[in-house]
Amino acid sequence: MSLPTTHVSFPAGAVTGRSPVLAVRALPDGRTAVVTAATPFHPVDHTWPDQPADHGTLTVDGTAHPVVDCLTGAYGPDGEFAAGADIPVRRGDEEWAWLVLHVLPAGALGPEAVGRTAELAVDADRRARLSAAHTGCHLLALALNAALAPRWRKDPGRADALGHPDFDSLAMDASVMDTAASTDTYRLGKSLKKKGFTIEATDTLPALADALPALTADVNARLAAWVAAEAPVGIEAPGPELTARRRWHADLPEGTAAIACGGTHLHHLGELTGLSTVLTLAADGTELVAVTTPVRA
Repeated sequence: MSLPTTHVSFPAGAVTGRSPVLAVRALPDGRTAVVTAATPFHPVDHTWPDQPADHGTLTVDGTAHPVVDCLTGAYGPDGEFAAGADIPVRRGDEEWAWLVLHVLPAGALGPEAVGRTAELAVDADRRARLSAAHTGCHLLALALNAALAPRWRKDPGRADALGHPDFDSLAMDASVMDTAASTDTYRLGKSLKKKGFTIEATDTLPALADALPALTADVNARLAAWVAAEAPVGIEAPGPELTARRRWHADLPEGTAAIACGGTHLHHLGELTGLSTVLTLAADGTELVAVTTPVRA
């Protein structure tokens, strides 16, 4: 048996689809993984699991089965099958097929389902909430980069799409989102200071801890202006394959911004009535956390 890389329609916002079942496999935890040729479901990325998986239903022969998780899987040239963190090769390895695994309860479907047509339906409300959080995460990155730009005493060698030093990517330690908000954690260590970022007070700048209220206000003002502009956002996809290198883009008043991204997003910022962040600095000054909450229209 050979399996092709799954084609996905979630980048365009799809939440339903029909596709033949290609494989049914038991996962190590006993649950059932179903592979279809194409799917609207977004799986959690095994290398950067920032956006949780879509949930929903998979219906075969009139029986709807709950999709309780959705994982990235891989199928090797010698018939190896692996899921999530157990995948032994780098993401996108061309010798492997890359799969969306619709995870059902144990025993929900068996091999007899192979070749049947599956009706796929994503929980649209959950998707919309996750998409809002993910869009907010990217906007927070751009707004934070702009607000922190004066704290760089030299060019760190990396700029974001709007031309500001890319604090978000240079300091990023973890990024996670749920149906309510995104949480981004930044490390303010020695390597960031060597690149030119200023944490302590200088003749022209207050210490980062003292500047935090003004910094938060600056970031939130930018976020509010972008939401008010109802800027269009979306995903650029060079192809339908799960492994296609997709990019999020937003036509902001300052210009078009683009960020590499494998998740799902809103179609325009008019889908929000608000977007704000809370910034917290660790007592020892080594960690900055941003919790960004969208308010859906």
